[in-house]
Amino acid sequence: MTDYGQTILDALRGVIDPELGADIVELGMAQKGWLDENGVATVVVALTTAGCPLKAQLKREILARLEGLPEVTRAEIEWTEMTTEQKAFAMSVARKNAQSSAGPNRVPAGARVLAVASGKGGVGKSSITANLAAGLAAKGFAVGVIDADIWGFSIPRMLGVEGRLEAAKNADGVRTIVPRSIPVAHGTKSGRLDIVSMGLLVDDETDALMWRGLILNRAVQHFLEDVEWATDLDYIVIDLPPGTGDVQMGLARMLPQSEMIVVTTPALAAQRVATRAVTMARKSHLHVLGVIENMSAFICEHGEEHAVFGKGGGEELARSENLPFLGAIPLEPAVSAGGDNGAPVVLQSTPASIALQEVVDQLVATFAPPISMAGCSARMMDAALKALDNADL
Repeated sequence: MTDYGQTILDALRGVIDPELGADIVELGMAQKGWLDENGVATVVVALTTAGCPLKAQLKREILARLEGLPEVTRAEIEWTEMTTEQKAFAMSVARKNAQSSAGPNRVPAGARVLAVASGKGGVGKSSITANLAAGLAAKGFAVGVIDADIWGFSIPRMLGVEGRLEAAKNADGVRTIVPRSIPVAHGTKSGRLDIVSMGLLVDDETDALMWRGLILNRAVQHFLEDVEWATDLDYIVIDLPPGTGDVQMGLARMLPQSEMIVVTTPALAAQRVATRAVTMARKSHLHVLGVIENMSAFICEHGEEHAVFGKGGGEELARSENLPFLGAIPLEPAVSAGGDNGAPVVLQSTPASIALQEVVDQLVATFAPPISMAGCSARMMDAALKALDNADL
């Protein structure tokens, strides 16, 4: 038997998985190969799932490349399925490649990007977005908010922001959009929100935007490329439109470092539809952080729970898709009132605010901690630069 394994793997670096956008060796799919004394080349290929619809296409390309090698008379494939760890590695490679090929934008590298999605409208996605953003700011973080629900913009009202976005020349002399910035103080901590929304560009919040998909996608692109986002942002929270359309796909292309939070209600129908948002994220190589169940049980003044919209949809979605369940937000009037008055309930003291604060705590501590660019390498670099600036040259 001839040691021909490296030659086989080198040949397969030209086989690209069309969904993951990288070659099957880099992804860890082509795992090992060998050539026997009869000239039969064999390669072990692990698929992300045994029923992968691309199996036939990959087979044709693999066999064609191997059978073109010198000394090879015939080629064979031994199929297997990736382990959970191998799938995670393949997805990390895909996300890295997608990020390197993404277009330019002004989103600071030190900001963690959280995209809040839902499979359908009416589940309170915008309310969750506003409260998560305000909750993060209340912990002392600088938080950008992008209202990417272009048709159904509601973030300005929910966060109590008025006025219009303005343009100004930045330090490079380029005219850019300046976000509306508001401070958020809670207890002893103080952060801020920097907000962009179509609601801050129209004359009246009741104006109807009758735009087609490509124009919607272009509007989101402006929010990424033409807004002068502050470099000190810790988080950017994005309110996506419901569904799995142009805006979601465009965001995955332009901002592949985004991490998705899926919102559903306890109803089985909403949970099934929300599964599509998870599927879309995974096909676009976005990391899904977890599931939030909104409009959970209503707790009356006597302490009794009433499952108005059903029970368990969020937990079932998290279980079926192998995702963390981030929390259930109870149904209560204070949530709606806070959104109408621009006073997010997360800054108050109610059962819903406690549940939202617990979700924020989980994000900061475990699932999406701040990148903290100033914590290690960047801090050392700053010190070195300051030393050079102060040096007596």
